Amino acid sequence: MPLPDTIYCAQQINIPPELLDILKNFTKAAIRTQPKDLLVWSAAYFSALSKGECLPVKDRLEVNVATQKTDTGLTPGLLKTLHKQLSPGQTCDKEELQKKWKGLCLPMDQLETLLSLGSFSSDIDCMEFFALGCSALGGTLMSSLKFACEILTEDEEGGAARIPFNTFVKLYTYLAHLDGDMPQDHIDNFLSSLQPQVELQQGMIKPIDFIHRDDMDSSPPASSNFTRAASRAE
Repeated sequence: MPLPDTIYCAQQINIPPELLDILKNFTKAAIRTQPKDLLVWSAAYFSALSKGECLPVKDRLEVNVATQKTDTGLTPGLLKTLHKQLSPGQTCDKEELQKKWKGLCLPMDQLETLLSLGSFSSDIDCMEFFALGCSALGGTLMSSLKFACEILTEDEEGGAARIPFNTFVKLYTYLAHLDGDMPQDHIDNFLSSLQPQVELQQGMIKPIDFIHRDDMDSSPPASSNFTRAASRAE
């Protein structure tokens, strides 16, 4: 209904009843996500909202990130949001990933570094890209896997951070292969050593099960392929 040429009172203005809730939810989402570029993020937010897609919104405010004065790129909260946006499919194309990444106001050069490290073709495996994102956060193999558990878990925040072992195996194997210096028998032996504990936990694994193991290089030397790759993605 078009507005009259002259407005004499507020009753002449037709305000959609759903507008208040839309703006309220948008404001809460912006405060929780703390986007670097509010206009870019807002466009991505309302585009996803109109299509019924997963919104580019963090689950909670990352206080330590929000108080920093410089852009630090990827964070656990942003990686979790990105993974939820991409996870409905096992793969996504590069254009879709770039769109979601840009909507979260993340540095494009960091994305290009991750794509280069993964040597991805037109179809990108979402879980493999997630693993690379964890490597950018963790810097070492074990720290990266700890981030993966904390992001993917359905446990409450501060809980055990359990994930299915088959998911862990895919992430660990992919990241271990990224380090060309790690022999396959070392990978197989490490995974086998975790099996007894996993069976006691109904097929689940948590960071405490692997993070301090003596037979795993939780802090690989600075010259290792994995460390070099992770440092490039930070």
